[in-house]
Amino acid sequence: MSRSESLGFILAHVAIFVVFVWFGALKVFGLSPATPLVIALCQMTLPFFDPNTFVAWFGAFEVFIGICFVFPRLNRLGLLLLIPHIFTTVLPIILLPEMVWTAPFVPTLEGQYIVKNLAIVALAISLFADMKKTMNFSKLA
Repeated sequence: MSRSESLGFILAHVAIFVVFVWFGALKVFGLSPATPLVIALCQMTLPFFDPNTFVAWFGAFEVFIGICFVFPRLNRLGLLLLIPHIFTTVLPIILLPEMVWTAPFVPTLEGQYIVKNLAIVALAISLFADMKKTMNFSKLA
């Protein structure tokens, strides 16, 4: 792996870590601008859960996913956990379109949160396209 590929590889892991830990921590501490969307989704899909508790747990789940991307032994787990997370975050497009779109192809702020997940998915897929290289992450430091 070339030096520029190594740097890109490390920065990709750091970027996923930062996004997931930051946005997840905001949910845990009740500071996320996405909280109304998460609460509405929880009320629609899991009416037996306390929505505020769900937001905190979902935030903790995001923090854990982020942590998985900085520890090489947890990278595969992070990718596996990313799948249900992305599925959950895409649900509002279908179930709560009034909270996601102001007009066709014009997302709300909450909609932008969802659309940015396309970049995260692409980044994660590229990181794990060649698992053999990915698992040598510890040798890059």
